[in-house]
Amino acid sequence: MIAKSDIRKFIEEGIEGTDVFIVELTVSEQNHIHVVADADSGLSIDKCVAVSRSIEGKLDREVEDFELQVTSPGLTNPLKVTRQYKKNVGRGLKVRTVDEESLEGTLVEATDEGIVLEHSFKQRIEGRKKKETITERIPLTYDRIKEAKVMISFK
Repeated sequence: MIAKSDIRKFIEEGIEGTDVFIVELTVSEQNHIHVVADADSGLSIDKCVAVSRSIEGKLDREVEDFELQVTSPGLTNPLKVTRQYKKNVGRGLKVRTVDEESLEGTLVEATDEGIVLEHSFKQRIEGRKKKETITERIPLTYDRIKEAKVMISFK
């Protein structure tokens, strides 16, 4: 079986100096290697090919056969690593917390400790006829986030 640590090392050597990063890496007992990669500037086909070649160039199919798949995270998949949050600052985010609370807002900050969502809603203020827009910032640490997905906007 091909070691996952070896594959990670091959990828890291191949992407050094680029904006590409690993989101997820799995290696099955049958040597099915699945790499989910992303890039700060977007993951192009060329970047996927570069990740694939960084692995294929170090492995010998004559010694041990393998199946390799390199993909992007996809629009509908949840964010998994801190760098994905940082990449999506300014975009709408739908978050489900470990307490099963559902939040939506704009991701305004992402650090190594957590994120800040900006959420706007209309609320009636006592003594006024019209509802006013209230904006609040909701800080969340990563350990409180069960799932976070970027909201797709066609505006």
